[in-house]
Amino acid sequence: MRHVVTGAGSGIGLALAHRLADRGDDLVLLARSDARAAELGALFPQAQLLVADLADPGTLNGLGRQVDGAVDTLLHVAGVVDLGRVERLRLAEWEEQLAVNLTAPAVLSRELLPHLRASRGTIVFVNSSAGLSASPEWSAYAASKFGLRAFADALRAEEVEHGVRVSTVYPSRTATPMQEKVHEQEGRAYDASRWISPGTVVDTILHVVDLPADATIPDVTVRPVVPRPGT
Repeated sequence: MRHVVTGAGSGIGLALAHRLADRGDDLVLLARSDARAAELGALFPQAQLLVADLADPGTLNGLGRQVDGAVDTLLHVAGVVDLGRVERLRLAEWEEQLAVNLTAPAVLSRELLPHLRASRGTIVFVNSSAGLSASPEWSAYAASKFGLRAFADALRAEEVEHGVRVSTVYPSRTATPMQEKVHEQEGRAYDASRWISPGTVVDTILHVVDLPADATIPDVTVRPVVPRPGT
């Protein structure tokens, strides 16, 4: 299988890229800069590296022409988060989260649709529990993820006639560097053992990707098992 993956440099994306590489699949990885591409190339020497900055979605225009042949899956894993009350959020923080979390996946999906249609492939959006329920100080991030959910729903309805499956995975808090940053912004101590392992989210993504062609999983939520007091 051949997979295009965003966010392969850290967290869930990194764990996913390693799992796909270990099973012998072909990877096409997006990197935000030449320096980042070199780092990913050292980790995944067999992968094709494409340079585009998701924070500047215009850099994705024409990217489809750099990919030859069919693509089996497009895996949108990259994301950014900056917490803050609406009264204090800067415009740049709003724009970056909307660009990386919503606009860039939309543009990249458009660019790769011909390749996915050729293989009757699958698009997976790694969303967030914040795409289902918004909390205080999560306004910009949640808005971007609610928008991503809507985009995925519309794309699914459009592409069914082409045989392209579209799935959204909603992980709750997962033990990643992003989650550590969130805890820092919240002023809370970070304990990775309380949260979902990236490998568990990868298991879910691969279940969606490897599903036989006669079925699809439009949406799946992954939540941590929170220990009860005293256990």
